[in-house]
Amino acid sequence: MPQPTVPDMLASVATFAIEGVGSRQVVVEADVRRGLPVFTIVGLPDAAVREARERVRAALLNSSLEFPLQRLTANLAPADVRKAGPSFDLALAAAVLAASGQVPRETLGSYALCGELSLGGALRPIRGALAMAFGARAAGFERLIVPVENGGEAALVGGLEVLGVPDLARMVAVLRGEWRPEAPAPQAPFAAPAADDLGDVRGQTDAKRALELAAAGGHNLLMIGPPGAGKTMLARRLPGILPDPSFDEAVEITRVHSVAGLCDGGLSSRRPFRAPHHTISTSGLVGGGSTPRPGEISLAHRGVLFLDELAEFSRSALEALRQPLESGCVEVSRGQRAISFPAAAIMIGACNPCPCARPRNECVCNEVDHARYARRLSGPLLDRIDLVCELDATAPLDLVEAGTAAETSATVRARVTAARARQRERLAGTGALSNSEMDARSTRRHERREGGARSRLIEGHARRALTGRGHDRVLRLARTVADLAGRDSIRPEDVEEALGFRLGAEAVAA
Repeated sequence: MPQPTVPDMLASVATFAIEGVGSRQVVVEADVRRGLPVFTIVGLPDAAVREARERVRAALLNSSLEFPLQRLTANLAPADVRKAGPSFDLALAAAVLAASGQVPRETLGSYALCGELSLGGALRPIRGALAMAFGARAAGFERLIVPVENGGEAALVGGLEVLGVPDLARMVAVLRGEWRPEAPAPQAPFAAPAADDLGDVRGQTDAKRALELAAAGGHNLLMIGPPGAGKTMLARRLPGILPDPSFDEAVEITRVHSVAGLCDGGLSSRRPFRAPHHTISTSGLVGGGSTPRPGEISLAHRGVLFLDELAEFSRSALEALRQPLESGCVEVSRGQRAISFPAAAIMIGACNPCPCARPRNECVCNEVDHARYARRLSGPLLDRIDLVCELDATAPLDLVEAGTAAETSATVRARVTAARARQRERLAGTGALSNSEMDARSTRRHERREGGARSRLIEGHARRALTGRGHDRVLRLARTVADLAGRDSIRPEDVEEALGFRLGAEAVAA
């Protein structure tokens, strides 16, 4: 049976819409026919997409191209998915040009186009170019046209020809076969500034050990101490002892930041460190909004989320962290859609021991004040924190003896890197990258306890009841202690150290 011919006034082109940290293919169809001059866009467009009518019209005319003075209808399919943002401008312009016969329609089948238009026809960079490039490759397209500023970012995806064009006129030249831009090279990782050194911190031996364990196994940490004890100073030195991200991790980080509009164009060479203010909203912390965007915990993916003054955050924001801290992702439901954002970050919390925040010998808080302040951090949230460390004010002798040698970040980082390498080798094929990401089955498979470790666990339960989650987290933390020591099996002293940090969480919850 012969296929029906497509009329000359109809054309379609593919583009992509951001969905979470991925992308979804959208087909832009344009129909031009006789009638009163009107330009209608259908397919659940938001205000930014509807305003593309004026941008496309002005861009075509200012690029010495013809805008058809006829009845023009553009459809964004699938029509039941809301379209948001200005990245559809370029595809709309290409569909109009093809429907009006100004560019060949047959060439559009192998192209996907994404870009925002200025009124003069220049292309402006867009958010999520990396996610769109992954989507174009997965959908089988041979070529992707993006603004020239996004070319290096999109070129990080192999198996796809990326064409970075500066304006609408050059895009038309590409589709007509009259011009070809140079292939953009994947941009080199941007230089990371020097991290603060752990050697600057005086005293606080237990806190430094807790920080090393958190870095080595990806464990969450809570530091409790008076103002000026060094909580923030320690937290800001955690990125300096973390190993550099692998290529796959760097792509994950870059992809999230690209969707959020924070990407500088190159592959991320450092792990993110995010420190939101305690007045942040729930959606700002975990993600969401009418058009779902990643929150701070997703922007800290594969890095560090530092929550200073943890007890001052709103109760709803802290409780929203419970599921992401457990699963490593955030599920946002809007209407009939469920969008997932990655959230595998190390959470570092810091708070004062009581409302007045004075040293113990000067504290004016009574038992009721202490109990009320402790209730700001719920038991289920604390159950997801592996390490709790109490800090005292730094001893004057440690501050005065500034010349005393302290262990530097480079030394600690070498141990952390070696421990992470052991974990990657042991967990290969499971999808987990660190001990904190192991599930219950993997935890028991890789615990390898020596004699006496079991009795120490039973003693820990007797001293203060551990939940089932707490039991598994003690084993994972003990596994990290053994990895830092270069051992394959968990010794009783490893369990004892893990219980010492873990029972801090149980004490706070009590």
